[in-house]
Amino acid sequence: MPSNMNKATFAGGCFWCMEESFERVEGVIEVISGYSGGATENPTYKDVTYGNTGHFEVIEIIYDSEKVNYEKLLNIFWTNIDPFDEIGQFCDKGYSYRSVAFYSIDIEKKLIQKSIKKLEKKFNKKIVTYIRKFDKFYKAEDYHQNYYKENFINYLMYKNGCGRVKTLKKIWD
Repeated sequence: MPSNMNKATFAGGCFWCMEESFERVEGVIEVISGYSGGATENPTYKDVTYGNTGHFEVIEIIYDSEKVNYEKLLNIFWTNIDPFDEIGQFCDKGYSYRSVAFYSIDIEKKLIQKSIKKLEKKFNKKIVTYIRKFDKFYKAEDYHQNYYKENFINYLMYKNGCGRVKTLKKIWD
């Protein structure tokens, strides 16, 4: 990758919704749905959702650091999750749907920690989002990639039915 290209990895429940949120950001080149955080090699959706792989549904963001930085991506991440839900995100519950901010270098870890302190002070509540060192990313099955574009009506029904938009407005507005 060119030196101005970087990657960021976040888990915020349904990767379809997270993918949509980040693809609109100037400087984001690509957003890929996948799995990370666990020990199982090459997990499938079924393995991650119904098994005990230790993985989360994540997105890998490839971005141009000359146009957008990790801190801005981190801020977008926060406003697209419920950082107070310790059992999942919105209607998706279970370990694989927990929120996670992954870091690859120490400065990213410090930015995550700093933002958590700031949010805890703002809301006077404990943030339960995990902070994890990034290890490996496994791309999700093709039918998950760009799901919100390829299956727009089904996606909107899911997103609205899950209460994602309503919950995010309640937290962040």
